[in-house]
Amino acid sequence: MAQHRDETNFQDLQLLNDNTLFVFALDLEVAGEFDHVNKVIVGVGKINVSYELTKAIYSNRPKLIVNLGSAGSNIFKRGEVVCCTKFLQRDMDVRGLGFQRYQIPFSDIPPVLNYGIKISNLPEGTCGTGDSFETNHLSSDYNVIDMEAYAVAYVAMKERIPFLCLKYISDGADGLAAEDWNVEVHRAAVAFKKILF
Repeated sequence: MAQHRDETNFQDLQLLNDNTLFVFALDLEVAGEFDHVNKVIVGVGKINVSYELTKAIYSNRPKLIVNLGSAGSNIFKRGEVVCCTKFLQRDMDVRGLGFQRYQIPFSDIPPVLNYGIKISNLPEGTCGTGDSFETNHLSSDYNVIDMEAYAVAYVAMKERIPFLCLKYISDGADGLAAEDWNVEVHRAAVAFKKILF
């Protein structure tokens, strides 16, 4: 399957209309700042995202999907917003059967999914998505850690819907990650609103 970075110009996007679907894992990440938009709260993890996002797409076919959420990083600073355009499943490992690390077995999708709109004045990240809260990040294959973005990017790509992913760095994906996340997650929505509106 061909994949590509979406060349849509961020300045040309019409974010405040019913054709844009905002995707959040938790209502904590909305924090009352995005109550005026078309949104879906999908829950935590790749399975919840895949199910809830697919339902939302088929009930109201969006022309743009925007994923906003918190993430960890030991490269980017806490409080920084990163635009992710590359995604991998950090917990997909079928090397024992001869596949590359992160590759979906028996699929023509490469290990790193390259799909998303870039915002030129934001740092660009590679997001490692997995069904675990990472507290000891050591890999250099990805520099942003979350639990949902790969699934959102994958569904958007399969449905051929332009996709924008912004992650607010809430923690260092280290031993203090849980404590930092609980403090920072409430600040994410305010940071996103300043960038988008």
